[in-house]
Amino acid sequence: MRRILLVCIVIFFFFTTAWSQSENLQKQINEQVWKPFIKSFNSDDQKAFKAVHSKDLARVIQDNNQVIGYKEYFRATPDSVKAKWGDWKKNIELRFIERIADDGKAFEVGYYKTTNTNTATGKSNAGYGKFHVLLRKEHGTWKILMDADAGEGVNEAIFLTGKSME
Repeated sequence: MRRILLVCIVIFFFFTTAWSQSENLQKQINEQVWKPFIKSFNSDDQKAFKAVHSKDLARVIQDNNQVIGYKEYFRATPDSVKAKWGDWKKNIELRFIERIADDGKAFEVGYYKTTNTNTATGKSNAGYGKFHVLLRKEHGTWKILMDADAGEGVNEAIFLTGKSME
């Protein structure tokens, strides 16, 4: 009987510790990747946006059947494109459906919603998609190593089924 009780206590502490560690890693990822990602995306701060990505980045654009690297993903945006989007404000929201993290590596799946609002007219439109991200810790900081996304028929109702960051 004592042996069974001892085994149950050990199992309880193992799962409690594992859950606590995973929760701590998710908080680190939120603080080091997702909060800066959202802030830099919304403010169009390319320097900060680049900073959350690994230099070894693989960016998979599933809808276009493309895999590109860091340099191609972050190539300079032509002034003509910047001018076209000058009157638009961007906003991205993320919801998660799967978050797996271990010491130094993580895999996350979720939905995103981007809303573009024309600051001159107030007109806005929303777009949705599903993302798959592989992260790794580089020199003590979480970075996006692989980012893949596709439209996959995601809409507001599907987006809302995901869990918010916190």
